[in-house]
Amino acid sequence: MSRLARLETVRLILRPWEGRDRAPFAALNADPKVMETLPAVMSRAESVAMIDRIMDDFNERGWGWFAVERKSDGAFIGATGLSVPSFNASFTPCVELAWRQASGFWGQGYVSEASRACVRYAFDVLGETYLYAFTTPDNARSRAVMERIGMSHLAGGDFDHPNPSEGHRLRRHVLYRIDAPDMPGKA
Repeated sequence: MSRLARLETVRLILRPWEGRDRAPFAALNADPKVMETLPAVMSRAESVAMIDRIMDDFNERGWGWFAVERKSDGAFIGATGLSVPSFNASFTPCVELAWRQASGFWGQGYVSEASRACVRYAFDVLGETYLYAFTTPDNARSRAVMERIGMSHLAGGDFDHPNPSEGHRLRRHVLYRIDAPDMPGKA
């Protein structure tokens, strides 16, 4: 387990998943506010299966979606990390930056802080030269995070996600990208 990545920021620890994360992650995925721009709320079994897939990625690559906890009290606040999208699009294969945070922690800058740590890790440790992120056009919170951390909207790259059916409200996605030289704090 020592080969698995663990990151720290001023306020957060980004780490591999533990058994104690199952209940709060299930609660997060059952929250309609959190899942508003995703296909549906998830059952506890679906959340546990997702953690298992995330840990498979960690065990295979040494990185993935990190469990994010607040240093001050150890509270589980969500997940932020890197993944490889499983669908085909004009920009895949690629490494995606993604997050999901419990609504009780929104508006405190945690997603931006955790995302910046993941971007630095991807560029400085993994040697990635760019990262993508995507969401639905009306997901203002996630789009603001993308812009706050230095990602640029690639208007010509907006796409129809292949998983939602034709005409589904979540089918259209906006595409953002950050290149290693564009990372804030990079020369």
